Amino acid sequence: MVLEAVVCKHCGLTQQVQRFGKTRSGTQRYRCGDCNRTFVAFYTHKACDPAVQVQLTQMAINGAGVRDTARVLKISRNTVSSQLKKNGQIIQVNPNYAYKESY
Repeated sequence: MVLEAVVCKHCGLTQQVQRFGKTRSGTQRYRCGDCNRTFVAFYTHKACDPAVQVQLTQMAINGAGVRDTARVLKISRNTVSSQLKKNGQIIQVNPNYAYKESY
């Protein structure tokens, strides 16, 4: 029997993580005893992973387009758009920024 230490994706602790049922697709869910949040060790859909969502937000802040973000993260363009809208992370343009065309 091999025991694998599961790290909480929210607070980073390993001691108080317990199994907490299964998802609809049958993957194992875990619950952290310290922060009381649930998570899945391996996500079925890549866009649900919190690390991918952080990258998506950072790319939007840095001015990357939807197509570029989708290509780099290997997710659908529609998924990128819906994640940005759902999380309220629509980036507003700075009015002091002047676009200069260089030919």
